[in-house]
Amino acid sequence: MALKHFSTLTSMLTASFRSKTFGHAIKTSLFPVKSYSSATGGEHSETVVGQTVVTERRGAVVSVAINRPEVRNAVNQETARRLLEELEAFDRNPDLNVAVLHGKGGNFCAGYDLKELANHTASLKLEQDVTKGPGPMGPSRLQLSKPLIAAISGFAVAGGLELALLADLRLVEESAVMGVFCRRFGVPLIDGGTVRLPRLIGLSRALDLILTGRPIGAQEALAYGLANRVVPDGQALQAALQLAEEISCFPQQCLRADRSSAVYSCYDAPSFTQAMQYEMDHGIPVIQSEAVSGAARFTTGTGRGGQFS
Repeated sequence: MALKHFSTLTSMLTASFRSKTFGHAIKTSLFPVKSYSSATGGEHSETVVGQTVVTERRGAVVSVAINRPEVRNAVNQETARRLLEELEAFDRNPDLNVAVLHGKGGNFCAGYDLKELANHTASLKLEQDVTKGPGPMGPSRLQLSKPLIAAISGFAVAGGLELALLADLRLVEESAVMGVFCRRFGVPLIDGGTVRLPRLIGLSRALDLILTGRPIGAQEALAYGLANRVVPDGQALQAALQLAEEISCFPQQCLRADRSSAVYSCYDAPSFTQAMQYEMDHGIPVIQSEAVSGAARFTTGTGRGGQFS
């Protein structure tokens, strides 16, 4: 299946650049769906025709969709700008807890739009200093303070793979294909691919994908740790939204403190001792704000026997 997809993508001009399934039945959304966009200042009832990025709010969860299905959701400059705008808005909004990133029309993202790269090179503006501006794909340089889940269907390749790596969790459909397909065209990974991929799956496996550009299917991605869960085709988005809603129900200050500590220890901590200190410093404030009340709920019987509801 992966080789079939690889052959198909080879013919694309814009190709840029489990069996274990999700552990329980996929439910319908727990929250009403509302259209939402930072571009309009919040909720709205109409879908704007021609938007390259479309968002929907479900309670404390927001979905962010790349909406260029005609080019398998390859990202151009406008799409990159809108992705950055929406994820920054999510991170700032105190009423939102989790975001889900996905692609419309059966594909996650085929990478950067090579037609734009080939035909509009003069208009491309790339900020080389990563502290001063966004990456070519838009949000790739962000360090979000809240969880992001990628719902992956079809192709998540080249820059699309790099966007998937930005997420905390990746739910991948059985027929989905990932890979560094831009290897064939001399397009480098400059949206965090060479940084995040080795951290997630180890240097040896990362180099296998980076050097060969070969396709990797859902089951191999699951074995590598690149996919967190594999779901049936057509169910990645709903599964991701359900998972996001479940995560959103937990005490958020504690969740974010633990998430922040894990990320710090992986990417930024210069030593074990400093990683441990960071964990303590960010965990202590949660004791009074959430842990004491949580312990009180436990004494009344809530959560006994490992129950999560």
